[in-house]
Amino acid sequence: MPLALLALAVSAFGIGTTEFVMMGLLPNVADDLGTSVPTAGYLVSAYAIGVVLGAPLLAGLGSRVPRKKMLLLLMALFTVGNLASALAPDFGWLLAGRFLAGLPHGAFFGVGAVVATRLVAEGRQARAVATMFLGLTVANIVGVPAATLLGQHLGWRATFLVVAAIGLTAMAALARLVPAVPVEANQDVRRELRALGNRQVLLGLLTAVFGFAGVFAVYSYLSAMTTKAMGFGESSVTVVLALFGIGMTLGALAAGPLTDRALRPTLYGSLGALAVILVAFPFTVHVQWAALVMVVLLGGVGFMTTTPLQMLVMNKAKDAPTLASASNHSAFNLANAGGAWLGGVAIAAGWGWTSPAFVGAVLAVAGLAIAAMAGYVDRGDGGKSRVVANSTQPSPHSTPPDAHPTPSGTHSSPSGTHSSRSGTHSSPSGV
Repeated sequence: MPLALLALAVSAFGIGTTEFVMMGLLPNVADDLGTSVPTAGYLVSAYAIGVVLGAPLLAGLGSRVPRKKMLLLLMALFTVGNLASALAPDFGWLLAGRFLAGLPHGAFFGVGAVVATRLVAEGRQARAVATMFLGLTVANIVGVPAATLLGQHLGWRATFLVVAAIGLTAMAALARLVPAVPVEANQDVRRELRALGNRQVLLGLLTAVFGFAGVFAVYSYLSAMTTKAMGFGESSVTVVLALFGIGMTLGALAAGPLTDRALRPTLYGSLGALAVILVAFPFTVHVQWAALVMVVLLGGVGFMTTTPLQMLVMNKAKDAPTLASASNHSAFNLANAGGAWLGGVAIAAGWGWTSPAFVGAVLAVAGLAIAAMAGYVDRGDGGKSRVVANSTQPSPHSTPPDAHPTPSGTHSSPSGTHSSRSGTHSSPSGV
């Protein structure tokens, strides 16, 4: 894998750390700024709103900006947002800083996914995207627990200063390691919007909203379940969250090669497994060792859905993939908010601390149903639902369309030769 993917992973590590660390710092922030914990919870919502709005907006506005420059601009905005959060004099300014930090999140992953697919040969694009996402999963194992401990001992402002420093490090890595990746020919906002209106893209986004909401129906309340249902002490919460992050990492590692081989079956399998695990979760949660195994499995199968969904929308919007790819992260954040809300409704109704798992199972089944319908419609439209791993020298005429997520009119060839379908030349290095 090219070193440029490491730069993307470092950036994802910083983004993942700042996204999830606020959940562990809410009591500290509330005490320091003289507000309640529920009110401080708006800081989590402010970041999510920034992601939902910023992903399509910034991706659309930057549709004609060279990819490397766009990545640097987005990471600069991320760094400024975290620095503003660290220096915020009151709650209102901190709210604004969190919103600002969230704006580039989805657009960065959208552009980054497009760049990642240009850095590797045919048949390895999903693995490249999964490698970038590894930074996000590792953040849940190392970044979030470490940043939470830092904030608890040195104050929450120190946490955001460190995240801003990670942002600067990521910018240096992007500038040094990522090659120049040109914008696709004839790319503009109108072309991106037309691609976003593709029926398969919309169904993919809808799958993400419902399917991934099943994960967050449980994850949002995992800390409370650890102490109130599993019987662990508060000191074990960090360990349980880290186990979930380990599961996410294993899921990302498995999703890459599986998606390269068979996109839709990987998506169906991960959503189906997610529903089964969520149904089983409440029945195993009272046996501590079984509960810990289920946490790892939940993180693994939950995150296995992200790579096939990302590749699906990029493939179906291949003439203008950036906005669709970025909008996928808006869908994931809508899933985060919706899953957390529905899980909270179940708890407030008195159904018990494990009831969000049943809510999540229903959402996962809904996501699977939408994905299956999309696959059926795709076959009816003459599309292929299966991705086959390419050989070292792929034939552009014999490989199914879903195996070509290179999102433009160009065709990346391992040998760097011209494709018969493109008038441009693109090598695996992206140059």
